[in-house]
Amino acid sequence: QVRLVESGGGLVQAGGSLRLSCVASGRIFGDYMGWFRQAPGKDREFVAGFSWSGGPTDYLESVKGRFTISGDRARNTLYLQMNNLKPADTAIYYCASSPTKTTVDSGFWGQGTQVTVSS
Repeated sequence: QVRLVESGGGLVQAGGSLRLSCVASGRIFGDYMGWFRQAPGKDREFVAGFSWSGGPTDYLESVKGRFTISGDRARNTLYLQMNNLKPADTAIYYCASSPTKTTVDSGFWGQGTQVTVSS
């Protein structure tokens, strides 16, 4: 069993920054971890992906250059540094873990952390 706990969300003005954290616990978790978000009335969307084995990171086009995903294996923690935030970034942010990106829907998910960006 894998447990993922996100933190770091909050209310910030446009142009501000936040750093989200996702702490993973459990005996085994997959090579792939990612950040996803869901805004009210919208479908969940991929934000950024990370491979513990050193594969390339990837990002939603609209966050490239503003968000950075990283991981600290010693702390079993995944991060999402979010800079120059925009109101359109307002959503609940979730982290997920799975063996590969294609299996993430059936992987482990956290409970989410709310990010609100005011204009």
